[in-house]
Formats: sequence, structure tokens, C-alpha cells
Amino acid sequence: MNPIRTFTLAPLAALMLAGTAFAADPIKIGVSGPFTGGSSSMGVSMRDGVRLAAKEINDAGGLLGRKIELVERDDEAKNERGVQIAQELIQREKVTATVGYINTGVALASQRFYQQAKIPVMNNVATGSLITHQFDKEPESYIFRNSANDSIQAPMIVEEVARRGFKKVAIMADSTNYGQLGQKDLVAALEKKGMTPVVNEKFNIGDVDMTAQLLKAKAAGADAVLTYGIGPELAQLANGMTKIGWKVPMVGSWTLSMANYIDNAGPGGEGARMPQTFIQEPTNAKRQSFIISFLKTFNPKGGRMDSPVSAAQGYDSVYLLAAAIKQANSTDGPKVKAALEDLKAPVEGVVTTYKKPFNKTNHDAIDTTIPVFGEVRGARVVYAYDKDQQKAAAEGAKK
Repeated sequence: MNPIRTFTLAPLAALMLAGTAFAADPIKIGVSGPFTGGSSSMGVSMRDGVRLAAKEINDAGGLLGRKIELVERDDEAKNERGVQIAQELIQREKVTATVGYINTGVALASQRFYQQAKIPVMNNVATGSLITHQFDKEPESYIFRNSANDSIQAPMIVEEVARRGFKKVAIMADSTNYGQLGQKDLVAALEKKGMTPVVNEKFNIGDVDMTAQLLKAKAAGADAVLTYGIGPELAQLANGMTKIGWKVPMVGSWTLSMANYIDNAGPGGEGARMPQTFIQEPTNAKRQSFIISFLKTFNPKGGRMDSPVSAAQGYDSVYLLAAAIKQANSTDGPKVKAALEDLKAPVEGVVTTYKKPFNKTNHDAIDTTIPVFGEVRGARVVYAYDKDQQKAAAEGAKK
């Protein structure tokens, strides 16, 4: 059992910011994600992005004259653990909101408790299309997101392979809610292009040998492999392709950018492409500042964030919540939710500048205009297309 920790940015007595001491109780924000295990490269990067944003806000005077206190919990990518944490954060810690959720299954199992308590959740990494629609039949939803959902990613993946001329694609997805919902999105996107996968295989978390699935795909004449899984198992796919002497492009969901895919796949992982909302390159001043601060604060190995997307979206999620709390002039859940649905001022983030990102019927901040394709090259993720890098730099220059 992992120890339960509360991450407080600094002792109350030391927080004399902008010439004013924090006198009121802190604003508690829950942070739920996997900080150990196969999903931890995403979870830790997200957590560090959240920490960085919270520290910046506290250093600038906090919110409503109060400091932000992060209450962190390791959900271990387990649904039952996520449920326990949600109940604890709501009932004992009395959080104003929670950010996080890396795994779609954990989000779907846990966020109903926030919905019942009328406390906002900002999903900042999990991408399952159902997440922000889980409570569509209810009058109000307290579930928000600032990651690229799978109904955006799957069509992008299919469009990428079609553009490159691949016609016989294989789908390889893990057996989790994330993988299986994602593969359904892929099948639907392929159908719209008049395509069907030559094979549609799945694997389990922890599998280390995908030879059988890969041999089926090879025998079926697949010219590309579409993936939905997380880093360790995706690396086993790449390694398995090397083992059987079969090399075709891998194009998959954003998780092909995870450090534990890149590092464990080695040379076999090169060339994989995936949608990304953020690539660790200083294409504008905001991104440059974020990258410099992140590297200085957390000193990741080799100067590479384990999961740049998770770090950036984690960071932005805190600023989105902070903007809503400030606008509402309250930490009351319904008031914060209403403010999120009608943010008056733009929120400058790392992924984008959010201009009215949510409304009452749309709780997804990321739309189709934001993600670009990344490619694993030289053991890190870079822009797959120069035009996307140039566009990001041009948009940054306008600000």
C-alpha cells in the first residue's frame, strides 16, 4: 500500500506573497493519478505540471486571498483505488475540485462521486470519449476535460494512415476500457473511410509477448498497425515486430509518446506517430517558459519530460480551475461549474489560449484544431510535420 500524502506547497507562515499573508483556510484541490506502475510516466508528469501551476499561482498571491493546497493520491491505475480516493477527497479532505485521471476506466468508475457531491472534476489526461458524456441524461454535469478525447484522436489516426496510402491496417488495443473504447472509435473512423481492419486484436496489461497477434496481422498483409494502449505494452508490440522481422508503421493514440514506450522499444520504436496537444519544443514564449521552469524544478533525466502532454495538460487544468474560482469569487461547486461553462476572460495555457473552452453542453476544452502529429525520432517526440511546428511558432508570435 502506498503511503497517503498531502502535498503542501509551503508552510502557511512562510507564504508572505505580494506583501500579503494567507490568513484564510487553503483551497484544497485533489490530484488523482497513477504515480506508480505502468501508467506512472503519465501520472507523475501530470502531477508535476499541476504542482508547477499551483506554485506559480501561490507565488502570485493565491486565489481569493487563499493559497492552493494540493491533496495528492496515487490511484495506481486501479478502478477500485480511484473510487476509494474520490470518496476520501470529497468526504474527509473537503476538496473544492479534483484534477487528474490518467486512465479512462478509473475516471468512469470514480467521477460519479464528484457528480453526486456537485464538485467539479477536470480530467486532464484521460481521453475516453464517454468521460464527459457519462452524465448526459442528468440536468447538470460536473465533469470537464482538457485533453484530446478519442473521438478526435481516432479520426486523426485514420486520416494519417489514409494520407500515407495505407489500406490494410491492423488494430492492436489493450483490454482495458481505454483500449476497447478506443478501438471502437478506430473502427467507426475506418468505416467512414470505407475501410475495415484486416485484424482487430487485443492484449492485456502486463503481456510481454504479442507474437501471436502480430503474426496474424502479418499473415493478413497489414501495411500499418493502429494502436490503443499504454507505454509498456506498446513497447512490447514494437519489440515483437522486430523479433519476427516485420516492420510496418505504428500509428496510434497519444500514448505512443510515453517515455516507457520510447525507452523500452528502443530503435524499434522509432517512427511511431501519434496525436499530441503539446510537444516539448519552445515554439512560443509561453511554452519556452513552461519548459524551462519544469526542467529546472523537476530535473527529468536527459532533459526530457516523461510525458510532455500530461505535464502541459496538468498545468493548464489548474489555471482553468483557478480562472473559474476567481470569476465565481467562490469555491462553491455549482458556482465554479457555472463559471467554467462561461469563462469571461481567455486563459493562457501551454497547450493553447483557452477562449470560452466550455459551455453548458460541451465540457471538452480541446477541439480538432489543436492536436498535431508527433513522431518518435532520436528517442524523443518531435513534430512529424514541419508545417505544424511553423504554425505553432506563428501563433505564438501573434500573442
